Amino acid sequence: MRFPPGPKSRFPGDVIFRLRADFLGFLESAARDYGDAVGFSVGSERYVLLNHPELIRDVLVTNQRSFHKGRALEQARRVLGNGLLTSEGDFHLRQRRLVQPAFHRDRIAGYGAAMVACAERTRARWTDGTVLDMHAEMMRLTLAVVGKTLFGADVEGDAEEIGTALEDALGAFALNMLPFGEWLERLPLPAVRRLRKARVTLDRTIYRMIAERRAAGDDRGDLLSMLVHATDAEGDGTSMTDEQLRDEALTIFLAGHETTANALAWTWYLLAQHQAVAGRVHAEVDALGRVPRFSDVACLPYTRQVIAESMRLYPPAYAIGRRAVVPYSFGEYQVPARTIVLVSQYLQHRDARWFPDPERFDPDRWTPEAAQDRPKFSYFPFGAGTRVCVGEQFAWTEAVLLLATLAQEWSASLVPGHAVELQPRITLRPKHGVRMVLHRRAVER
Repeated sequence: MRFPPGPKSRFPGDVIFRLRADFLGFLESAARDYGDAVGFSVGSERYVLLNHPELIRDVLVTNQRSFHKGRALEQARRVLGNGLLTSEGDFHLRQRRLVQPAFHRDRIAGYGAAMVACAERTRARWTDGTVLDMHAEMMRLTLAVVGKTLFGADVEGDAEEIGTALEDALGAFALNMLPFGEWLERLPLPAVRRLRKARVTLDRTIYRMIAERRAAGDDRGDLLSMLVHATDAEGDGTSMTDEQLRDEALTIFLAGHETTANALAWTWYLLAQHQAVAGRVHAEVDALGRVPRFSDVACLPYTRQVIAESMRLYPPAYAIGRRAVVPYSFGEYQVPARTIVLVSQYLQHRDARWFPDPERFDPDRWTPEAAQDRPKFSYFPFGAGTRVCVGEQFAWTEAVLLLATLAQEWSASLVPGHAVELQPRITLRPKHGVRMVLHRRAVER
């Protein structure tokens, strides 16, 4: 058995340069040239890109115990600690058991009113004809949501400070992914100083919330209250330390607003270019005759289809890396232990085998009849297996309610000439934001 073929370096550092210059373009080119299994090296690391639903299922579900997190999240541990996103093995399963109840349907139903209230404040603040960065607006909105629903705190007033700290913390991922990134972090570089300041700001916020919950002594209905008092009934019966609480809270604080904000920003971008689709969304949300509620999510199927199609074209989580802990064989190939195996939502979601005319924005791909004809792992925006996003249903509810609430009163058009480009960082962001002009809708209620 052999290692899969793939692109070779034309000169020392060539592959690293190409990946850093255009990560998604490199993966697209590699899959196009070499098929569903592509092997390549980056410095001393060996990589395999798998690009077929059955191979993705094999890595993320069938043989998931043969893999740990990839390099990106190995490095992210220095920022996020040992939370759900970065932890492994039995500890990860224990933490997931403790966190899971916060995302049960009854809890999410309770969060729905707070989600809508945050969106109502945003739409009341907007003014007709204003030019704004829709990505920044969605980041501010989802930050307010994650603060209120998961931590029982109104952090909207601190959005600028916290947003800056989050931005600097996320910037550390780029630093850590460089060769010898762990050594670079010891130098007095500007990025390192920003990272250290960001850690202080974020830790101060999270540890203050933990102290408040411990002092209150009751469950206020938010995630942090629940986690403070949670015990591992299926394990050793212990509860989490302050450090463990910090790691989980910070992970959710970062991931809980970043991914949904990106999904919504890309959705506004697409709606502005497809007026017929936007018209159907407006008709559906107007038919409610009032501000949406949690119980209305099921009554907004087309709005959900629009968000699903947006995440097909622009998945917030655009690639998943796993490091093989033992030699791994598939088909005619075998890769040694410590090989990093990549699967990419961005590639799968745009594969013409599963999505004909893949560049076309078409929410009708997500009717129940159309969706059932595709392989399961042709679309996996929230991951899969035991590491599937614990907050998936929270994210769907939030995205639908926020978009529906805003779209009842507003539409938006793109600023002519503004370049919207992909920026694959820890999530898939619009590199220069999404500059848009707000238009108040004339709707009678």
